[in-house]
Amino acid sequence: MKWFDYAVPETVDEAAGMLAAHPRALLLAGGTDLLVQLRAGRKETDWVIDIKRVGELNELRYDAARGLTLGAAVPCYRIYQDRAVSQAYPALAEVASLIGGTQIQGRASIGGNLCNAAPSADAVPLLIAMRAQCRIAGPAGARQIAVEDFCTGPGRTVLGPGELLVSLHLPPPAPGSGARYLRFIPRNEMDIAVAGAGVEVVVENGTFRSARIALAAVAPTPLFVREAGDSLAGRPVNPESLAAAAGIARAAARPITDMRGTAEYRRHLCAVLTRRALEAAIQRARETR
Repeated sequence: MKWFDYAVPETVDEAAGMLAAHPRALLLAGGTDLLVQLRAGRKETDWVIDIKRVGELNELRYDAARGLTLGAAVPCYRIYQDRAVSQAYPALAEVASLIGGTQIQGRASIGGNLCNAAPSADAVPLLIAMRAQCRIAGPAGARQIAVEDFCTGPGRTVLGPGELLVSLHLPPPAPGSGARYLRFIPRNEMDIAVAGAGVEVVVENGTFRSARIALAAVAPTPLFVREAGDSLAGRPVNPESLAAAAGIARAAARPITDMRGTAEYRRHLCAVLTRRALEAAIQRARETR
């Protein structure tokens, strides 16, 4: 591993200033991706900025009226061990428990999973489905964007010079809502998704009031399939509606063939996982009414 300088800011402004002064600097939150990439020579830098001491990046706050604020450096285990958060957002708690193993979950963060910008990231499709917003800070001040607009390509994001992701905000769950993320992996655990589907539905009197669907590992970025969710709005909750939405998700996928699976296999998985995730989300919506 190449030598680098190491800095530990304690405020967002201090971190942004360091990033602006050192354009090649890399941020360290959990380090479960970054350290591996540095050791393998996939990334190289002169500066590593450790942001774990920045208070705003470690905030985990849930308010029933305002929703959830999730700091970008909050480790996964804090999400599923927080009773109020896991009860209000059970699908998010499930995803936090999917990322790596127990040791990884002690350091890895949902914010880091997003900033790593891997097409196969497990957390991102669910964040998209649940309407998460990203709060970004930098030399020009703070800005907010939808999570579906954050990743621009494999390993690339909208973050500009001196900018960092501070937190994610999820709106409070609507009455009659349910969410779920499902993935297909070759092994039982700790593997990269061949395909994944994250969904959220709002169901009222046997009809879809709204739905959002996003996919993993089948495009250069986590893929928001807006038209699949929109196709369900106003339709009855039945197998025909689910099949139609699953077909739209399959058609929207842009997968590649690699050692983990063929493009056609991934398209097939998109339909299967979308339908199954919708079924699970509908059941959860019925249980929480």
